[in-house]
Amino acid sequence: MHSTSTEIEDLYRQHGPALLLFAIAMTGARSSAQDAVQQVFVRLLERGLGGVVHAKAYLYRCVRNAVLNSTKAHERNVALDEDTPWFDVLNRDFTEELSLRRGLRALPSEQRQVVVLRVWCGLTYAETASLLEISANTVASRYRYALEKLREAMGAREDSCADARR
Repeated sequence: MHSTSTEIEDLYRQHGPALLLFAIAMTGARSSAQDAVQQVFVRLLERGLGGVVHAKAYLYRCVRNAVLNSTKAHERNVALDEDTPWFDVLNRDFTEELSLRRGLRALPSEQRQVVVLRVWCGLTYAETASLLEISANTVASRYRYALEKLREAMGAREDSCADARR
């Protein structure tokens, strides 16, 4: 049996505040807790309760799972350590790699995505354009501008090293 939106709304009115309190206790953050509760009720509106016998227990389990899944996803998105190598390369010039990474981070996101997709992922202009849902000409422009900025950043780095050696 598919639940009606009225039944789901009634469950929200009845259990929503307590579910939010439970989620806050788990996350320590009101916004994350609200996201978890909202996610559960949106899913219920889409799919219904099905054959659930004990709705209250089911709601708490769903909120708990939503919080745990969100926490796992957040933990996977930890920033890389500045000094952690990105590539496994023999005879690496770590100083140059750090300089390149700084240059990449300084690029606008759109240009950085194009450079990574073209250089490290090996995608063509057409493949990159399709993936990013932009024209191949836009890809080419972003790539060209990004390379110019990277050359400038790397050149400035080389110039400062040359000055330091004098």
